[in-house]
Amino acid sequence: MEFIADLHLHSHFSRATAKNLTLESLYIWAQKKGVTLVGTGDFTHPEWIQELEEKLEPAAPGLFKLKKEFTSPLDAQIPSRCKNKVRFILQCEISSIYKKADRVRKNHNLIYFPDIEGVKTFNSRLDKIGNIASDGRPILGLDAEKLLEIMLDVSDEAFLIPAHIWTPWFSMLGSKSGFDTIEECFGDLSHHIFAVETGLSSDPPMNWRVANLDHVRLVASSDAHSPMYLGRNASMFNTGLSYYHVREALETGDLTKYQGTIDMFPQEGKYHHDGHRKCGISFDPGETLQHNGTCPVCEKPLTLGVLYRVQELASRPYGYAPANRQGYHSIIPLTDILSEIFDVGPKTKKVNSFYERALETLGPELEILLKRSLTEIDALGIPLLAAAIEKMRTGQVNVAPGFDGEYGKVCLFS
Repeated sequence: MEFIADLHLHSHFSRATAKNLTLESLYIWAQKKGVTLVGTGDFTHPEWIQELEEKLEPAAPGLFKLKKEFTSPLDAQIPSRCKNKVRFILQCEISSIYKKADRVRKNHNLIYFPDIEGVKTFNSRLDKIGNIASDGRPILGLDAEKLLEIMLDVSDEAFLIPAHIWTPWFSMLGSKSGFDTIEECFGDLSHHIFAVETGLSSDPPMNWRVANLDHVRLVASSDAHSPMYLGRNASMFNTGLSYYHVREALETGDLTKYQGTIDMFPQEGKYHHDGHRKCGISFDPGETLQHNGTCPVCEKPLTLGVLYRVQELASRPYGYAPANRQGYHSIIPLTDILSEIFDVGPKTKKVNSFYERALETLGPELEILLKRSLTEIDALGIPLLAAAIEKMRTGQVNVAPGFDGEYGKVCLFS
């Protein structure tokens, strides 16, 4: 079966996340968005794993569903055209800060398990290393290679995906504290890495330029800190809906089973360009080189973004595309499109009213953005919506790129 998965989320136990980032909210928003498989996030947190045990039950090999006693009060909130099954995969993110090869390294890694018993054993191992109760995404002084070793020691069915691999400050290939290759980061265990998360500031064509990534699958996830951001980046599968089918599709790279990604336009990510937010400086890599990597305002080193870092590690020209490649779609969230059309904020009552109307009539958001015909969309009677989605699908967008922690701005009509 074809389905969409969002494999990197958080819970309300992580810093800077919404209080309503709960299993119940994820159940509702997954159906509104059209996402079938959702990461639980934060399974290392003692209170969250307790909540997962209380509210989830096995649904398919290695996957879980919300118990009926919790779903029954929620079903009335879901538009009838959006109702669908929702499955959860046990997932967490670990922040590692450690020294390797005479440099301080900081990277984030995603861990997946098929069973709660394995998660508990894994958590007990990490609890002896650092404080896993302080944050839903714990910070540990643990080498990424050692983290992978511990995971494999607990279960050879678990797997690790390096998170948002290009982010400057906390990623495997980041400009500030990362490595140049997977092998440098994971050493003798690097052959266990069969997928990497591209992050919000890059997309598949950017990653295709780096030959060292040819042997791994590129996945996209929302890294959502609020339920409404679920599915802003996601991955597409055509396989059995089980933990083991998902893992197999990623590990083998079968293009019929793992069909690629759904991505925000990468320029919208917080670290696409180089720059200094406080100084209002945003540079593309060429401008950065002209200024020798220095901010012309404060004369301190610029934060080098994803585009610059990809250029550093690329062995192929801009525009390179491999012969056998995964698919991908570039999208703009429907609320952002409606926000631009009506010139109001994306969280206003007006936008929400038209958003819910669209879902009631046409189904989940990702179906509207990617599959519904322009004729069907136009029949909604929402001015300019069909034209906006056509422009999005054909890449006719104007973008002010994000930089140094500042999100970019994507516009369709200006």
